[in-house]
Amino acid sequence: MSRFLNKKYRGLEVYTPGEQPQDVPYIKLNTNESPFPPAPKVLDILSRREIEKLRLYSDPACTSLINRLAELYGVLPQQLYVSNGSDEILNFAFMAFGGKDVEAAFPDISYGFYKVFAALHGIRYTEIPVKADFSIDYRDYCHLHKLIVLANPNAPTGLTLSVSEIEEIVKTNPAHVVVVDEAYVDFGAESCYPLINRYPNLLVVQTFSKSRSMAGARLGFALGSEELIDDLNKIKYSTNPYNVNRLTLLAGEASVDSDEYYRDRCRKITEIRSYTSKELKGMGFTVLPSKANFIFAERKDIKGSYIYEELKKRGILIRHFTAPRIENYNRITIGTLEEMNILLNQLRIIINRK
Repeated sequence: MSRFLNKKYRGLEVYTPGEQPQDVPYIKLNTNESPFPPAPKVLDILSRREIEKLRLYSDPACTSLINRLAELYGVLPQQLYVSNGSDEILNFAFMAFGGKDVEAAFPDISYGFYKVFAALHGIRYTEIPVKADFSIDYRDYCHLHKLIVLANPNAPTGLTLSVSEIEEIVKTNPAHVVVVDEAYVDFGAESCYPLINRYPNLLVVQTFSKSRSMAGARLGFALGSEELIDDLNKIKYSTNPYNVNRLTLLAGEASVDSDEYYRDRCRKITEIRSYTSKELKGMGFTVLPSKANFIFAERKDIKGSYIYEELKKRGILIRHFTAPRIENYNRITIGTLEEMNILLNQLRIIINRK
């Protein structure tokens, strides 16, 4: 840290992303990436001709992609916002809808970036404890009168709230924005975006990183009332109007045009998730009922850190957390069937040697 850093940032606890080691090839089951490549149309669109156009700025309004998304989701283009990954949207949401007079609230076990964004922008926040089974009680968020941020499905648990429960939260907090982070919604959960036409305070955030196999492209989008979208655009055009590059926009357009391809891949991932969960339970693991592209599991008689370290030695990366309530759990991304069978076989070896 230099002596020039603004004092208000010196105590900031940054978000720790999942490992991206480069030393040896790993089976990467730690960052919730898709095990499948982007759709063929996406690969075909990235031609030499388009790459040469990188000398030109991208469309700051993201017009073509927004129009495609509007048609896919049955909303107006003015109800859509496109950004450099969903994390940027979440950051902008904290900037736009929180502040000195507007506190934030989110679960104590959830996506770690929420409290980083709150601290970054000097927003006081409350972490509301999840229940003993790690589920969220929607009633804890009713009549809260704060900026509410909820991941649904939640991370790292994969558990969900129903659309009716989310609606109750939105309805009982009419003077504050409710942000629903649906990064993993395509793996078995139900999106609440149809509610945006009834509630002007609802912002739904999604991403191309998980179900659309574009984590490296950095592309996210939000659905909300025209007024909320205008607010996000105000922040965007005050910071970085060209926040999505030309190639990512093209890849996003081709991805939307290939919706059935991705729906099929999501079905495969959910099938592999069910298979893996069943096998883990047969080995004595407790596995939460995930609706995401990962599972959250523990074996009570073996430390989660030990399992994580032993798998890493064997060339398999999973995600281990050190927070007190979840320190014995590991989050395991769903890979290909072959990758999951390798994981399961190595876990059997680790368990038998304990």
